[in-house]
Amino acid sequence: MPSRRAQSGRVPRRRGAADSSGGRARRWLAVARRLGWGPREAVAILAGVCAAAAIVANALFLQSGPHPSPFFASPSPLGRRAEPTGAAVAVPRARPAEITPAKVEAQSPASSKRVIAMQRALAQFGYGQIKATGMVDGDTRAAIERFEREHRLPVTGQPSDRLARELAAMTGRPLD
Repeated sequence: MPSRRAQSGRVPRRRGAADSSGGRARRWLAVARRLGWGPREAVAILAGVCAAAAIVANALFLQSGPHPSPFFASPSPLGRRAEPTGAAVAVPRARPAEITPAKVEAQSPASSKRVIAMQRALAQFGYGQIKATGMVDGDTRAAIERFEREHRLPVTGQPSDRLARELAAMTGRPLD
């Protein structure tokens, strides 16, 4: 009886030979099983390795120009300064002149009661968490400015008769 090789002219293949990607996958899964991994863990680890390889390839080969903080650059000696290359250098902005606090005018008891009423009305309508102290502080000034903007009044940030009238109209009672 003639051999199989003589009949077809080909070498017979062994059963389970890894000649396709399916065979490679089976071998890889067999290795994963020996390590105690199931198919899910093996796929997850493969995905992680591929992601790490993509990140490394991106960092090393796909970025244009040097990194602003290179990992592998040798540090310059302490006493030596870098030579200017003629490139544009960012210069920090100059600081504004010292801000002088606004003059605090002495308020009469009547006007401090009015400010307290305004502070309560502003807090009631959601213009900030304002403490009703009778003094115009930063929170009160910010709430007044926000109210004036929303109601299309001239933005001053200070208590005024017009502000009192608008707040009185909103609350339905006079602010006194």
